[in-house]
Order: sequence, then C-alpha cells, then structure tokens
Amino acid sequence: MRNLAQSLFERDRIHTTLMKAKAVRPFAERLITLSKKGGLHRRRLVARQIADRKVLRKLFDTISPRYMDRPGGYLRILKLGPRKGDNAEMALVELVGMEASKTEEKDSGKKVSGKKKSAKEDKPAASRKTKAGTTKKKTAKKKTVKKAGS
Repeated sequence: MRNLAQSLFERDRIHTTLMKAKAVRPFAERLITLSKKGGLHRRRLVARQIADRKVLRKLFDTISPRYMDRPGGYLRILKLGPRKGDNAEMALVELVGMEASKTEEKDSGKKVSGKKKSAKEDKPAASRKTKAGTTKKKTAKKKTVKKAGS
C-alpha cells in the first residue's frame, strides 16, 4: 500500500489492478486527510508511510491545499477492462481535480507534445482554402481540354 500510495502522489495517477485500487483508496485518502490538517506531528505520521521526502513535500505543499474545502473523496477509480495476459481487471486511480491542473498547463501555452507543426498547419485556414480552390480549377481546365480534344 505504501508504494502504491507513494507512486500515486508522485505521478497523480497510476494504472493498477482493480482490487489493488480499491485497497489503496482508503489508505491514500487517510494520508491526504492527515496532510490537510498539517503540523509536525501529522507530517511525521505521514512520513512513516511515505518514504520519499520529495513526495512527502508534494503531498503537504501542493496536493493537500487543493482539497482544503473538500470533506473527502480525493481519489477516482476508473475501470479500464481486463489485462491481456491474465485477464485481471485493470483500473486507473487518479486524484480528483488533477485534470483541472492539466488543462491549465495546456491553456498557459506549454507544449504538450513534442511534434512540430508542418508548414500547412502554421498558415491560416483562409490561405489554405484559396490554394485548394485554385488547384481544383486547374485540374478542371485540364479535364475539359482533354474532353474537347477527344
């Protein structure tokens, strides 16, 4: 449970089996509740379960302030279907409200993917339409010439 919870707090979402997801939920939610209350004693109680100091700092500094107004239900479990090898039911466990922070990153102008735009994607849509229209006219003229000649 400790490793699952630590990975969850580190990455904000994890893929695991459904049974592990259901088992880690109350454990992780208790840790978030303790971190919401703050204080040295509660930090030490949470540090017993979370070994990584960076993850502990993230839990107290960024994750718990996000849920100050929320009385509970910090995790969401989404069923993904069976795993290919052994047909175990898989699930996605994620922190509630995490998707809002991801969309803010996208809106702020950060590049999500490393793909570069092609020259066609950089040009405005109006200029692409005019070029497409002119090429169609040229092909139409060629067809009429061929029909007239035969």
